[in-house]
Amino acid sequence: MKITEKEVRYVAGLANLSLSQEEILKFAHDLDDILSHMDKLNELDTSGVEPMAQVLFEGGETDALREDEERAPLANAVAVANAPLTSGGYFKVPKVIER
Repeated sequence: MKITEKEVRYVAGLANLSLSQEEILKFAHDLDDILSHMDKLNELDTSGVEPMAQVLFEGGETDALREDEERAPLANAVAVANAPLTSGGYFKVPKVIER
């Protein structure tokens, strides 16, 4: 599977990235390597492997998860208290997407 420069430019455009020609060539090569590796992984016989319905398991004392507990939501004033710029109780941020 070969990733073309056109495809790299397209994805970069979706991400609003400006890439140099050198970066485009590097990403095309790197993405091609990743997809080649995925093709190799797809060749493995996984017919005898049971699918996992849940990654987490009953770990008893080694459980890293806490019990769900109901608690009051964070108040709006507390949420924006340390924000550098707010307006009307909301975070105010600069516009980052311009086309």
